[in-house]
Parts: sequence; structure tokens; C-alpha cells
Amino acid sequence: MNYMDQQVVTKRLSGRLLKNKLFKVLFLSATILALLVLVLLMYRMISQGMHYLNWDFMKNFSSRIPENAGIKAAFIGSLWLLAVVAPVSMLLGVGAAIYLEEYAKKGKFTTFIQMNISNLAGVPSIVFGLLGLTIFVRMLGMGKSVLAAGLTMSLLILPVIIVASQEAIRAVSNDLREASYGMGATKWQTIVKVVLPAAIPGVLTGGILALSRAIGETAPLVVLGIPVIIHFLPDGVWSEFTALPMQIFDWAKRPQEEFQYVAAAGILVLMLVLIVMNSVAVIIRNKFSKRY
Repeated sequence: MNYMDQQVVTKRLSGRLLKNKLFKVLFLSATILALLVLVLLMYRMISQGMHYLNWDFMKNFSSRIPENAGIKAAFIGSLWLLAVVAPVSMLLGVGAAIYLEEYAKKGKFTTFIQMNISNLAGVPSIVFGLLGLTIFVRMLGMGKSVLAAGLTMSLLILPVIIVASQEAIRAVSNDLREASYGMGATKWQTIVKVVLPAAIPGVLTGGILALSRAIGETAPLVVLGIPVIIHFLPDGVWSEFTALPMQIFDWAKRPQEEFQYVAAAGILVLMLVLIVMNSVAVIIRNKFSKRY
């Protein structure tokens, strides 16, 4: 290699090293910015809401007086909503993913279905609210019930769960399937005993993220006409209810400054629920990850 070639190689290497440093600084800056926004948000919520976050806040119903306002009806209503959304969306989502990955023949029709499922994941939530209002509230006469809202939210997060479950099932090694078939297991036995246990970490990750979105959505509930203030607890899936996002939305738009602090306390409760959900998913995911 002559001197000119060495100069060219050195120049190219210097350029690549410079690009590497620039991208490293760029990505680090983006990470720091995201963390800074999160820290500022948490600081604002904690500094404003901790004063109102006490046992009375958890056991009282909403009130026109900020000091007496509580989140009891909204908290219980969100748990009822989650009790409907979780089984419906997970069963339908995982079932659809199993069919598309294990049973459906690969072709244009299957590709068309998968493409539309992926597109549905990006549809605005208010569109699903209009769909739920048309089908569940008006056509089926479910009214402003837990069941109507739960089915609407299930439709909202169903595409996300299907896509995440497909990726998790697709990631399972074919060696495990072939070993199961070699032992004489049927296709269904292989799916239940081998594929699904190995795919549980990925399925749970997508499912919990989707459920977190459902429990924090407001637009579909507004379209369905879910009330923001009630002074009773649901006694079944046909009862009217309110949810944490609706209650927080009502407090945040009120002109009194004190209600901004009450809304911050409600946000802290909602964030705590999401942290608990994600923690459970992490524990279960780690348990199954050690086995496969």
C-alpha cells in the first residue's frame, strides 16, 4: 500500500469515527432529554398531588369541594373495566395470532389480513369510540355500561396484542416444535405445551403495554358518554361507571386551581396502577424466560 492509499484509508477511518461520535452524542442527548421530561413530569405530579393523596382521597367519591374530592368510584370503575378488557382482548388476540402463525396458509389473503391488522393498530382511538357507540351502545342496547366500554377498549388494543403475540410465537425456535412432533405430540398439543409457554414473555409484554393503553385512554369513553361523576359503585358489567381518565379529565378542566392538584393526585394513582401491572408482567416474564 503506497502513501496515497494510506492517506485515503486514514481519512475514511477518521470520517467514520467522527460519525460514530456524532451519533453517540445525538442518541445520548435524546435519552437525556427523554429522561429529563419524565423527571420534570414526575416532580410536577408529586409536588402538586402528594398533599391530596391520602386514604380519604381513595375512599371518597368526587365532590365539588377539592378537599373532599375522592377517586373511589373512578378507581373501582377502572378495575371493572380492566376485568372485562383483559380476558376479552387477550383471548381474542392470542387466539388470532395462533391461527395466523400456526394454522393459516401463507398467501395473499393471509398477508392482506395481517396488513390490515397492522394498519388498525395506528387508527386513532376516537374512531374505535365511534364504532363502540354505534355497535355496543346503540345497536346492541348496552348503554353506558362497563361491558360496552370494555368491549370498545378491547377492539382498540386488539391489533396491538395480535401483532405482539405473532412476533412472540414467530420467535419460538422450530427445533422445539420438531422435537415435540418427534415425541408424537399433535399440533394442538405442541402449541399448548411448547409454543405458548415459550412465547409467554413476548405475549405478556405486548399484552400489558396494550392494557396500559386501554386503562389510560379517555377519547373512547367520552364518545360513549361515560359520566365523569357518579356517587355509586358498579355492581356488575351492566352498570354505569366512571374511570380514572374520565375523572382526571374532569378535574383538570375545572377553573379552580385546587382541582389541578386533585388531578395530579389522580394521575399518581393511575401511574401506580400501571407500575403494578408492568411489575407483574416482568415477574412472570422472567419466570418463563429462565425455562426457555
